[in-house]
Amino acid sequence: MADPGAVSVLIPAFNEAGGIGPVVQALAAAARWREILVVDDGSRDQTGAEAEAAGARVIRHPYNKGNGAAVKSGIRAATGEYVLIIDGDGQHRPEDAVRLASRLGEFDLVIGARTSETQAGAARRAGNALLNRLASYLTEREIPDLTSGFRGARRECLREFLHLLPNGFSTPTTTTLAFIKAGYNVTFEPIEARSRVGSSKIRFSRDGVKFILIVLRVITIFSPFRVFLPISVVSFGIGAGYAVWTLLTEHHIAPTSVLLILLAVQVFLIGLVSEQISALRFEGRK
Repeated sequence: MADPGAVSVLIPAFNEAGGIGPVVQALAAAARWREILVVDDGSRDQTGAEAEAAGARVIRHPYNKGNGAAVKSGIRAATGEYVLIIDGDGQHRPEDAVRLASRLGEFDLVIGARTSETQAGAARRAGNALLNRLASYLTEREIPDLTSGFRGARRECLREFLHLLPNGFSTPTTTTLAFIKAGYNVTFEPIEARSRVGSSKIRFSRDGVKFILIVLRVITIFSPFRVFLPISVVSFGIGAGYAVWTLLTEHHIAPTSVLLILLAVQVFLIGLVSEQISALRFEGRK
């Protein structure tokens, strides 16, 4: 169990002046953290000033770089053994922050998994469910909430994957997949998210495809066969099945069948090479 004094609370914030002050004050009242660090990501309002007035240590970006960039800046600046990342919009309860922090030490990554009822909008709930299923298949691990930004982790583990984190809104997705595939201890703590202050910066219609591509990108880095093998099997199955059908009905094998079987072999070999390259990432890793 991690002592709150070893935990740096990190709050990435962009134009959250309406809610950041109460968030910082509530967190400070909940436990004696090592520090509460707010990264003001080029806000056009008084986010930084409000956070500072509430007692947070503030890092300011000169312009808006993105949520992921703010998280990376906070991880680099944090001094605690553990980092607890929480949104600055008031969605997350301080008591849940203390509960997540209490699991650190036992686990390398603790994720606050939202119930489906507390995720805003039917479209977003459906989109998140699709992402959760895809990620669960690719990682061979049940993932109840892939995109929750409420999470705590060992700082040294986060720094290991810093180069993989994008500057946009997919840091939670990347860290979840990277920690699981790297073999770190990961757990999900159920939480209930409150209504946020202000409006969300994420639009699933705009960002949904990006999330799916990031899932595939991270998995192909750590476990590429989970992507390449199904494609190879499907291509081979269709090609072989079509070859048998044309042989029985037309007494010849169609060129399309040959191409599909060759594609299956090529995809399989690419996946095999990718798997070997992936394994090299962990040579000498302690």
